[in-house]
Amino acid sequence: MKFTIASALFVLSSASCSAFVQQASRACSSTSTLSMSAADSGSEGRRTFVTKTGSAAAMASLATVTGSAGLPQPAEAAASKMWKQIQLPFEDTLYDVDFDSPTHGYLVGARGAFAETNDGGNTWEARSFSNLDAEEEVTYRFQVVSFQDGEGWVLGKPTLMLHTKDSGKTWERIPLSPKLPGEPTSILAKGPGKAEMTTSSGAVYVTENAGRNWKAQVKETIDATLNRISSSGVSGASYFSGSIINQVRDDEGAYLAVSSRGNFFLTWEPGQDFWIPHNRGQSRRIQSMGFVEGDIHKGLWMTLNGGKLLVANKDIDLKKDDFPFVEADIKTGGYGITDVAWRNTDEVWAVGGSNTMYVSFDGGKSFKFDKSANNIPGNLYNVKFFKQFSNAGWAVGSNGLLLKYIG
Repeated sequence: MKFTIASALFVLSSASCSAFVQQASRACSSTSTLSMSAADSGSEGRRTFVTKTGSAAAMASLATVTGSAGLPQPAEAAASKMWKQIQLPFEDTLYDVDFDSPTHGYLVGARGAFAETNDGGNTWEARSFSNLDAEEEVTYRFQVVSFQDGEGWVLGKPTLMLHTKDSGKTWERIPLSPKLPGEPTSILAKGPGKAEMTTSSGAVYVTENAGRNWKAQVKETIDATLNRISSSGVSGASYFSGSIINQVRDDEGAYLAVSSRGNFFLTWEPGQDFWIPHNRGQSRRIQSMGFVEGDIHKGLWMTLNGGKLLVANKDIDLKKDDFPFVEADIKTGGYGITDVAWRNTDEVWAVGGSNTMYVSFDGGKSFKFDKSANNIPGNLYNVKFFKQFSNAGWAVGSNGLLLKYIG
């Protein structure tokens, strides 16, 4: 049965509680407000214990995913070293980092990892919610953090959405409707009371009243779109099946998603009624995808199993099934590439398994090895640059690894 969300508008009740407490939390009616305080020694010990007991399993799992087990390290000849490690008060896996100003920012990660900086990221202080006990806090995996003009959002799993209006001094928990199609996968702050959220079913919602109401931007879920295409009699349409992962947004609001089986990808732009599926055009499975210079019309990048990186930055037509991808000259030694980011038109960075880093100075055509994290165990998951803050660069990974771009 086709599930449509054409004019869906669901109402979520949320009240705010402005009290920010560092002692025992106060009870607030009709809301669940989370107050943030510096993590105490008990919290620190808890994170350390959990991290130590889980690190071995996490490393083994990532080696399997990236295909790096037993492979030789890339050559270090003439390798650059353009990033430096920043020490953190915990060693949990990090997933995201965002800044509200050149000096103030937050980072989030596994087992309730949450930290704040007020000096541009040189030092970080662990934070925790004072009305969550230790056992409950470590069950959350915070995956996304987004700030703009003092207003911020944090998204976690099991499903948890937090919102602040005062640069993180106080936080409220935003309830989500059980009718929401899929699980929340991303959240983007867009100013006072405004945000954009996506779900694992391909739904895109916006709010203009701090999460009390969300309005659908796509008329049907990806499942409904794929079912319609598969039953339409179009040659090869049955190729498009499965759920989606790796949803990313460009600077203008267009989205890109990869099927969970890595056999195709989809695109969506504001104003379109539904997602458009595209063939991968390659024999290997897609591992990750993103945008050239943060703009879908400037091109796409795609990583494949085995450490392959392809870039399409010419003749981009989103209505076509295939894209003109060209394989980049990058010697990964088989290590999987997890993320790619353009610092400017020419300088491009790629990160991946075993904390490998590569840099290109020709717009992504060829890459050289960077040894900034070569002697640090773990894996890198995310690299990003903040154009609005002097193009500051950050990379996050396992074991509490945070790298700052120094050029």
